[in-house]
Amino acid sequence: MSNMRFPGIQILPPVIKNLMIVNALVFFAQTIFENNQVFNIEDFFALHDVHSVYFRPHQLVTYMFLHGGFAHLLFNMFALWVFGSALENYWGSKRFLIYYTICGIGAGLLHLGVLYFEMEPIMAQFNSLPPEAQKEWLYRPDFKVNVATVGASGSVFGCLAGYGYLFPNTILLIYGIIPVKAKWLVIFYGAAELFMGVANSAGDNVAHW
Repeated sequence: MSNMRFPGIQILPPVIKNLMIVNALVFFAQTIFENNQVFNIEDFFALHDVHSVYFRPHQLVTYMFLHGGFAHLLFNMFALWVFGSALENYWGSKRFLIYYTICGIGAGLLHLGVLYFEMEPIMAQFNSLPPEAQKEWLYRPDFKVNVATVGASGSVFGCLAGYGYLFPNTILLIYGIIPVKAKWLVIFYGAAELFMGVANSAGDNVAHW
């Protein structure tokens, strides 16, 4: 017997609504504290490589609520609303929130695992430096291990995958007129999210993910 409950389809389910509000408020805080020399939000709450002096375990959760720009936030929140709402309506709020959180943490752990091996050669060079030079580099934002990762894209990817699995042949309308099956739109969104995750602007010290 299925344990799914259908209290009614909601255009903006409670978890989706609250996630969008929290992400918007956090982004507002980011703009307020941008370039603040005393308190840098990214240093404390963005996800850092485990080699970095800024790394803290809680960042595996908090990085999901930070974004690298308004377009990054808007794209993620739109995808969350489109695909996440259907999942929350289907699964229920509690189950969806657990799924969303696990996807975000899992994506963060995967990212840290890849970074660990990518940064090993850099750390080998760093460890060969004299102590004075190491101290100079330790907190520098352009030191590669201090590059931070932000964004809800890991969780959004999970929503895309869940939607594509549960409703692959659902017809969605692009711009309200162009019909396309959900599975193809999911592939497009996934590719776009991946592009935004790796296409950082030159000199940017925050990975938009």
